[in-house]
Amino acid sequence: MSKRISFFNLSIKNILSEDDSILDQARIRLIYYGLLLSFLGVFAIIPNVYSLQQTMQTDFSLVLLVTLVGVFKYFTYKPDFKLVSHILLIVGSFLVLSVVYVVFQDVNIIVIQLVILIILFGYYMLGVKWGTIYSLINVAPLLIYLLWVDSAHMMSHLRPEKLDGYTVTVSVFFNFILIMFIQGHFYGAFLKNIKQLKEFADSEKQLNEQLGLAIERSEKSSKAQSEFLSTMSHEIRTPLNAVIGMSNLLMMESPRPDQKENLEILRFSAGNLLTLVNDVLDFNKIESGKITFENIKFNLHELMQHICGGQIMKAEEKGLNFHLSVDTFLKTHYLIGDPTRLSQIIFNLISNAIKFTNRGAVTVDISCIEDRHNEATIKFSIRDTGIGIAEEKMADIFDPFTQESVTTTRQFGGTGLGLAIVKRLLDLQGGRIGVSSEIGMGSEFEVVMEFTVSTDVMIPDVTVKKTPVISDSNFQLNKLQILVAEDNAVNVMLMKKLFSKWDITPVVAENGERAIELLQYGNFDLILMDLQMPVMDGIEATKIIRRMTDPQKANIPIIALTASALFDVRERVYSSGMNDYVAKPFKPNELLDKIMGQVRPVNQ
Repeated sequence: MSKRISFFNLSIKNILSEDDSILDQARIRLIYYGLLLSFLGVFAIIPNVYSLQQTMQTDFSLVLLVTLVGVFKYFTYKPDFKLVSHILLIVGSFLVLSVVYVVFQDVNIIVIQLVILIILFGYYMLGVKWGTIYSLINVAPLLIYLLWVDSAHMMSHLRPEKLDGYTVTVSVFFNFILIMFIQGHFYGAFLKNIKQLKEFADSEKQLNEQLGLAIERSEKSSKAQSEFLSTMSHEIRTPLNAVIGMSNLLMMESPRPDQKENLEILRFSAGNLLTLVNDVLDFNKIESGKITFENIKFNLHELMQHICGGQIMKAEEKGLNFHLSVDTFLKTHYLIGDPTRLSQIIFNLISNAIKFTNRGAVTVDISCIEDRHNEATIKFSIRDTGIGIAEEKMADIFDPFTQESVTTTRQFGGTGLGLAIVKRLLDLQGGRIGVSSEIGMGSEFEVVMEFTVSTDVMIPDVTVKKTPVISDSNFQLNKLQILVAEDNAVNVMLMKKLFSKWDITPVVAENGERAIELLQYGNFDLILMDLQMPVMDGIEATKIIRRMTDPQKANIPIIALTASALFDVRERVYSSGMNDYVAKPFKPNELLDKIMGQVRPVNQ
């Protein structure tokens, strides 16, 4: 029992507990009331056997009476029904053996009743194992006695005592009462237990049905959330595409210094808004468990050069020194992993370091701390001399939508999702991150990750090559015939202005159905296909194009243009037969590189 019971307790209410099962409660009641009945039965016999000068019966009755009182008192203080059951069964077995072999030297009705009581009590209180043991302990001696008496006619040299009618009547009466009580009590308990099990089963069935409905609602809610985020992303990215695209176009027209400054502010603000949208979408993708990781070969030194290229410019704009150090081992070896997700992790940490540092320096140190030939442990250290993080806030900075303080959020902006995304990406890849910081002195983030080392060995290149936009002088852009399937008027205007910079005149289709018609009656080198359009979307249009009978038209390069944020957009694009895709808003050079990558082999 979990509750504390007083030594002077005599009430069964203090013994029973709601935590006990129905059967255990029945066992406790059986011992409690069974001891009281046994006490009354023995107490009623003692005066009679004493008056008849039945010495052994009197002595045994007195000892049994004292034993019952002691066990009853112990049980009301320490209600361990298993221990008490063993004590009572041992006492009962001793009583049966004494009565048969010493007191009466006979197997009479009282002995038979006592054995039946022991059998019932043993099975109901202690189960099959102990019930069988105590049954054999009592039945076997009776059989041995009967066989012995049948051959020897006398069991011991002690003169047996005779049973008088009163003692027989009282003993039989109380024994029958106990047998009826045990059987009736447990029969009721079993029925109640069966009823409770049925109610529990019915309740569990209802809970399962409710759980099923809850899971279904949760899945619908998750799907609705994903669709909502995708829709909102599309609706936000579409005008952002125009804002960033027009900013890029104006920057390409050699604006005056004052105009250039305004355009930089415009492009910077639009870029910040795009970053916020991307953070929310990335976090939602991670939380929904729909993120996947690549395992491809890459060189970490080259990857870090690309990651830090734009970050160095941001640092210099703030007057910060930027230092990048990469271990020599990493310059001459390829690693196998997901460079895209690694870039996202390191980019977030470096961006934070620059954002929260107003003076001083940002240092990025990449080192191989353990080389096991085919595996390597890499440590990424990003240090800054920024505002620092308070010690009491250290444990919370990796929580979503959390920043060091409200003042920090207002001063530096951001969603507070950057570090949460970093932490979750690392957890999913088996990496770890640590942070040390001091207010006003700066912070240091350390990321440790395991990578497989490729058997290919590379020779480090001391120069970082930049891929030119157009490296083939024989390739003429103005000869390209490009079909643009786009329903948004602003984006159409942006594409026309952008293509005019490359001396390309595109043909525009307002939906997928119109794009198919124009392709059937015209010749094009490439199609830029928006995914979400009225009448017919880009996915369906692409599938129809791929089934055309003309091989040249059926195999035309198709690049998807999408502002969608659905998790499976990449798979949908490629499974429909498209060759590549560009996410809106895009950079002009990025789009041009994609176009040239698809049409150059055909036109060379």
